[in-house]
Amino acid sequence: MSTVFKFSPNNQKKIKQILMKYPQGRAQSAVMPLLDLAQHQNGWISQQVMEAVAKLLQMPIIRVHEVATFYSMYRLQPVGKTVIQVCTTTPCWLRGSDDLLKVCKRKLDLAPGETKQDISLFEVQCLGGCVNAPLVQINDMYVEDLNAQRFERVLDNIQTGKSIQHGSTLGRISSEPLKGAV
Repeated sequence: MSTVFKFSPNNQKKIKQILMKYPQGRAQSAVMPLLDLAQHQNGWISQQVMEAVAKLLQMPIIRVHEVATFYSMYRLQPVGKTVIQVCTTTPCWLRGSDDLLKVCKRKLDLAPGETKQDISLFEVQCLGGCVNAPLVQINDMYVEDLNAQRFERVLDNIQTGKSIQHGSTLGRISSEPLKGAV
């Protein structure tokens, strides 16, 4: 049974603000922010979400589908309340991303692609924070400069409902050198 997806009244206001950023006749360029908005509302990008975005932007559904399936930021299946993405691209791998995946297996009994206890785990390629590798994205936050011990503390916070500090777990600002600003 298929249900129609509708943006919430609050998100309809946000859509108007988003569309005002694009030149007249170029509303289709807003496909990515509208998919993001829909994903935050719905939890994932269903076929009904893609149809609603396509209709709203007056574009073929296949073009929305192409965008939604190309970028790993869009979830095409239901996910848990907490989504953990572990980057395993070469810089993160060289600095220990495999250890982070082992911590997830040991502590959460999760392998990439699984969801348990409202936590979903994904292995992804390049979160774009190579200088602060290894890093993970938890929902919309980056947690950087991780090792197995620091990541285990992050997972403890998730499991106990405590807040998670985003950014560097070493306290460095942005991508400054490990020993601090020069």
